Amino acid sequence: MGRLKRFKAPKINTVIGNETRIEGDLKFTGGLHVDGVIHGNVIASEEGRAALILSDQGVVEGDVRVPNIVLNGKVVGDVHSSERVELASNARVTGTLYYKLLEMAMGAEVNGQLISSEEPAKMTKNTTAVEQKAPEDEVKKIGPEKIQAAGGGINTHNS
Repeated sequence: MGRLKRFKAPKINTVIGNETRIEGDLKFTGGLHVDGVIHGNVIASEEGRAALILSDQGVVEGDVRVPNIVLNGKVVGDVHSSERVELASNARVTGTLYYKLLEMAMGAEVNGQLISSEEPAKMTKNTTAVEQKAPEDEVKKIGPEKIQAAGGGINTHNS
């Protein structure tokens, strides 16, 4: 059985102090440590190695698009990670969290959806989360209004 590679965060290039408030989108490369408040989107301009560390004092009110994320503060917006997300005990996310690998400590909160995949799932009006997440050999589709999991354990009905 393969072992997961231990995440090694890049060197922190930028620090946003706890007395700092940024209005507008923030684009960065390398490592970003946030103790302050950002009212705007946080976007890494490089794939793979870029990392965001949001301390327990840090707040982001906007979307986050960073490959590697360590959250211990508050995010109000969607979080998109192409690699790894670590939610520490004080993390609070209000929005959808897209991730490839998720580590969540006791006490962390996500008020929204958790979507695990290489690409975010495309949800349509007539599609349920069970259809998106369950392997095909474990779910038998009965009709557009009903899905039955193998063994009859889960039934969903759209009204």
